[in-house]
Amino acid sequence: MKKKNEKIEGIIQIIFAVAIVIVVFVFSSEIEKLKEFGYLGVFIISVLASATLFIPAPAWAVIIAMSRFLDPVLLGLVAGVGSAIGELTGYTAGSGAAKLLHANSHFKRFKNWIKNNDLLAVFILAAIPNPLFDVAGIAAGSLGIKWWRYLISTAAGRTLRYILLAYLGAFSLQFV
Repeated sequence: MKKKNEKIEGIIQIIFAVAIVIVVFVFSSEIEKLKEFGYLGVFIISVLASATLFIPAPAWAVIIAMSRFLDPVLLGLVAGVGSAIGELTGYTAGSGAAKLLHANSHFKRFKNWIKNNDLLAVFILAAIPNPLFDVAGIAAGSLGIKWWRYLISTAAGRTLRYILLAYLGAFSLQFV
């Protein structure tokens, strides 16, 4: 009975993650309007852009554009925390998938690296621009890494990335 409940819970987690992705895509044309709300808009855009799985939404472009008007450090912090919250969809999908499937051999080494270096691995993968971060979230979720450790590491890495992008934008946009 316990295995059946775990499978049902896993299916629900995957459906929840997919539903969030669908909602983001349905309302994607409206997301751009959120820039008018300053930091709150950047936060919401970062959450929604990071909630997609395997299909990148360019929140970094908004960060660079908004750096002309907003403080780069606070902008990076707000965007980083929002992005980390959005990335919980990948984590949730991974947690659900772990309850349904056994990991394949290609994924095993990557998962082991994340398992052995969870905070550092997630921080590095969140800080560098890469389209495979969703895989890190799925791996972390499937490994049962505590969600709050994943969230803190992701927020720290994304905050660093967005602060650097905001300064890049603030510096480069002064010449426009």
